[in-house]
Amino acid sequence: MANDILDDLMTADQSITVENPLAQSPTSENAVAILSEEELGKAKELSKSLDENNSQSVIEYGSLAQKKIGDFSQSVLNKVQAKDLGEVGSALTDLMYQLQESNPNDLVAEDPGFFKKMFGKVKKSIFEVTQKYQKLGAGIDKISIKLTHEYKGLLEDNKTLETLYAENLDYFHALNVYIAGAELKIKELDETVIPQAKIEAENTPDNAIAVQKISDLENYKNRLDKRQYDLKLARQITIQQAPQIRMIQNTNQELAEKIQTSINTAIPLWKNQVAIALTLLKQKDALTSQRIVSSTTNDLLTKNSEMLKQSSIEAARENERGVVDIETLKTTQANLIETIQETMNIQREGAIKRRQGEVELAQLEEEIKTKLLALSNKTKNE
Repeated sequence: MANDILDDLMTADQSITVENPLAQSPTSENAVAILSEEELGKAKELSKSLDENNSQSVIEYGSLAQKKIGDFSQSVLNKVQAKDLGEVGSALTDLMYQLQESNPNDLVAEDPGFFKKMFGKVKKSIFEVTQKYQKLGAGIDKISIKLTHEYKGLLEDNKTLETLYAENLDYFHALNVYIAGAELKIKELDETVIPQAKIEAENTPDNAIAVQKISDLENYKNRLDKRQYDLKLARQITIQQAPQIRMIQNTNQELAEKIQTSINTAIPLWKNQVAIALTLLKQKDALTSQRIVSSTTNDLLTKNSEMLKQSSIEAARENERGVVDIETLKTTQANLIETIQETMNIQREGAIKRRQGEVELAQLEEEIKTKLLALSNKTKNE
């Protein structure tokens, strides 16, 4: 199995490789058992880089792999922190709010009554409703564009996370090889190097130095065992990161599917229903207008027929009447006779009064003559 990460790590670790003539290539029952043939060959190469005569070989063994794991973990963390899933949730919430604003009850035109319909303003006109839904539609289109952008972003993120998952898997396999290499070296120390050092110590006169070598080898093996444990801890990180990456991918996938459903189903369905509702509203308004025209026409016909009836009856009555009614002639004749009689009575009374006046005038004239004569005679005698 090709592992570019492992090849890069091993290339970087060549600076610490020291040939060990005592190195063997034993098999292991643990880490080694899970390796492929190719990985086993690389584990044996790494095992050779561990020189019990070079204490630095333990410190440097797998250090680059651990550093790479740390950098990789940070890159995953940065990727997660850089992605604001709240924007997706906010866009979906805005979409749901906009869709809920399209209350179907708003599309039900009220029946305002005949005169209000004819002369007043309708509360919910088609123009007002259409204008409202055009505004809502524009807002939903903007949200749709934003959701499409977020959808593409989630898919791109998942591609990146898939690359990170594969890279994490490569680190996992690489660490397995490093752990197996350390395991091979520990087995070599236990089965070959340390036993041989003990034999040499028994056959060497200077037992103190030989014993010290055995102690150094034991210390080296102990440090290598600790180093192997550190590498196992690093491998555990890769094991934990695998499901974490998958969970992030699954969440992104669910959000992408939710967005896809909203874009491809919810929004078109909303637009379809609004189009149908507006069409029905226009039909209802047309029917209402037709009903108004019919009602107005019937009302006008009824009123005109009533006016025609009344006019015809009155005309017929007038046509059947004479130019002068008998009652009128009787009244005028009675008035005329009464006038003549009254005039004659007045004339007769006037004549009588004139006669009486003439008598009185004669008496007055005689009286004044008598008075004047009497006065004239009295003046003469004096």
